[in-house]
Amino acid sequence: MGVSETKAAILNNKTALGIEFGSTRIKAVLVDDKNVPIASGSYDWENKYVNGVWTYDLEDIWKGLQGSYQDMAKDVKEKYDVELTSVGAFGVSAMMHGYMPFNKAGELMVPFRTWRNNITEEASEKLMELFHYNIPQRWSIAHLYQAILNGEEHVKDIDYITTLEAYVHWKLTGKRVLGIGDAAGMFPIDISKKDYNEEMIRKFDELVAPYGFSWKLRDILPKALVAGEDAGVLTEEGAKLLDVTGKLQAGIPMCPPEGDAGTGMVATNSVKVRTGNVSAGTSVFAMIVLEKELSKPYKEIDMVTTPAGDLVAMAHSNNCTSDLNAWVGVFKEFAEAMGMKVDMNKLFETLYNKAMEGEVDCGGLLSYCYFSGEHMTGFEEGRPMFVRSPESRFTLANFMRTNLYTCLGAMRVGLNILFDKENVKVDRLLGHGGLFKTKGVGQQILADAVNAPVSVMETAGEGGAWGIALLASYLVNKAEGESLEHFLDEKVFAGNEGSTLDPDPAGVDGYNKFMERYVKGLEIERAAVESKIW
Repeated sequence: MGVSETKAAILNNKTALGIEFGSTRIKAVLVDDKNVPIASGSYDWENKYVNGVWTYDLEDIWKGLQGSYQDMAKDVKEKYDVELTSVGAFGVSAMMHGYMPFNKAGELMVPFRTWRNNITEEASEKLMELFHYNIPQRWSIAHLYQAILNGEEHVKDIDYITTLEAYVHWKLTGKRVLGIGDAAGMFPIDISKKDYNEEMIRKFDELVAPYGFSWKLRDILPKALVAGEDAGVLTEEGAKLLDVTGKLQAGIPMCPPEGDAGTGMVATNSVKVRTGNVSAGTSVFAMIVLEKELSKPYKEIDMVTTPAGDLVAMAHSNNCTSDLNAWVGVFKEFAEAMGMKVDMNKLFETLYNKAMEGEVDCGGLLSYCYFSGEHMTGFEEGRPMFVRSPESRFTLANFMRTNLYTCLGAMRVGLNILFDKENVKVDRLLGHGGLFKTKGVGQQILADAVNAPVSVMETAGEGGAWGIALLASYLVNKAEGESLEHFLDEKVFAGNEGSTLDPDPAGVDGYNKFMERYVKGLEIERAAVESKIW
């Protein structure tokens, strides 16, 4: 589409906007009536570790939302000479899970507890026993019950608990709703009814009845909506919150807010049965759309849904590229100390490609990228760590390969359960996120790690912000009765199969040897945490 056609789409509101809160970046993507990205903007931010809790400030949430929107609007102005005053549809996405409790006055009563916290083990264990269903520590219901068990004063005053994107959506529309994909990360979902599991709701209410709270669980949860359902419109107050210049008009239709796992599925066209995707950034997770229920609950596997409400198994690791990025930063400092001007894209590309020259088993090196706790391997806290023996072959190539391998190590523990114990079948696995930006490197390592073909689409770099923009587009552009799967196949991804790499037998063997070392070496990580040196 040429500039004039794109300009006409913008002026005629034939567009859809998606904004996603990632762990380190908030990104806005605007698509045209062909669902092609035409403008984007971003805002960098970081979580904080305060009093033993990973969190983000409310002020930073709104600064980030406004900053990413303004950056995108500036992109529109520069490319098409148009002042953005409206879009055809809009959606908000964010990191899944977490805990944001509000009172009747709409005040957040404790700092936002993000997905990164592993502080709800007691609640998670007790709820799993009560429901006979895995309740990961990240889930909102685990945070709520842990707060109850801890005797936290705020619990009695709760009027609403929600996740980050549902909070932002609430403030922009006045609607207390959440897409079913992330609603499934708050509380278990009844797949047949596309709603919270009523029997488990009842069990929870009975469990906490002795505390005498004035609320019932369903009353304080957002309403679960499937993709394509009406989730309200941008209000006058919401428009002012989003666009500080006051140019943006109210009344824009909004799709259900979704979690980053759901938008990742959409952005990779992985919403149909026997498809899967791996999102690799600050955290890493694999999502596989199942043909049937698993035979039993597993602590390592989250059971969630696609944005359309179909059953998904999720193997989620809290830690992925943070430690890798820190090492790349050290190489940047070295290069600058040597008087070189550093292009970060070139530096990443050089180091990633160097890793592919390394030995397939990393030459005996070992690292753990545990910036935070890692539930998949049983850690409430993490310590980033690199270790080697005197016999290890310590080269730059082996070092970089080790740091790439370990990004997928904890997730691989969960995938072993799905593939080996539950015989889950996958026809297509797609990779997206920062780990796959350097062509062929992260993609090949993932293929070797899971021993399956991995595809990466040209649009993979657009990520979840594009995914939530597509869900907004689906809201207003779907034909009557058209499924999300059909909409994506026919109106978004037709003809775009991406590039596929098959696993390399030597790489598969090398990764398996690394994983043997990885599992045995967890004792070293445990000792580092328990030593309390840091």
